[in-house]
Amino acid sequence: MSDTAQKPGETPGSTAARTNVTKRGSGDPASRGRTTIADGVVEKIAGLAARDVDGVHAMGSGISRTFGAVRDRVPGGTKSVSRGVKAEVGEVQTALDLEIVVEYGVSIADTARDVRENVITAVERMTGLEVVEVNIAVSDVKLPDEEDEEPESRLQ
Repeated sequence: MSDTAQKPGETPGSTAARTNVTKRGSGDPASRGRTTIADGVVEKIAGLAARDVDGVHAMGSGISRTFGAVRDRVPGGTKSVSRGVKAEVGEVQTALDLEIVVEYGVSIADTARDVRENVITAVERMTGLEVVEVNIAVSDVKLPDEEDEEPESRLQ
């Protein structure tokens, strides 16, 4: 036997290939860099999630809905899914203020709870941000005999 000891995995007479591997970067690739999410992105997600709740007729105050209805009818105008939503986004957390119009006859407390739950779930799942609060202001009640200023479609 030779002076050098046989290493595990080597057969007598073979030489193990020794490679010097230069490691590039350190740590998990997912942690290299920073992701920022704009307030508007969170507002859109929250607006769509809130509109998806039964009992929510519209988003925003009467004046913002009126301006929005006019803007929606202008050729080339786009519907604002973030109307009635204000987000403050930090590095790892966000806080939201929502203004909603509920349909007459629904429980406002239950509708607000469902909106809060749906918004928190959607925002946290899509952004990874922690939602610290969702404040909901009910600005109006849609009565059955009132004419719609704008028909709001529900995503199914």
